[in-house]
Amino acid sequence: MSALYEQSVTVVRPATTTDEYGNERPDYGPAATRIPVSQVNVQPSGPSTEDTDDRQLTVTGWLLVSAPGTMPDLRETDRVEFDGLVLEVTGKVSRWPVPTAIRHIEAQLKEVT
Repeated sequence: MSALYEQSVTVVRPATTTDEYGNERPDYGPAATRIPVSQVNVQPSGPSTEDTDDRQLTVTGWLLVSAPGTMPDLRETDRVEFDGLVLEVTGKVSRWPVPTAIRHIEAQLKEVT
C-alpha cells in the first residue's frame, strides 16, 4: 500500500432521537456509533471562507479518499473525526467503480469553527 493512505479516521454514525414535536433528529452524542476506518487520506480542499456578519465563522473544506481496493462505509449523514477535528460530510459520498468491484471512495467534508 502507498504511504499516501496511512491515515485513520473515526466515522460517527448518528443515533436517532425524537424532539418535543415528534420529529426525528440525528444525535451525534454518546448514543452515536463510532466506526474506526484506516487506509484513508484526508487533506484540506479549497480555500477557507469566513463570515463575520453575525459572528466569527470559518468554514474549511477537506477531501477524504480511501485507498484503492477499499470501500469504507461512509454515508452523507455521518461525521468524521480526524486529527482532533470533527468534520461533516457534505453531499453524497462518491464511489468509483471498476468493472468487477468498487475501487475507492471520495467524500467532501467541511469543518465549521
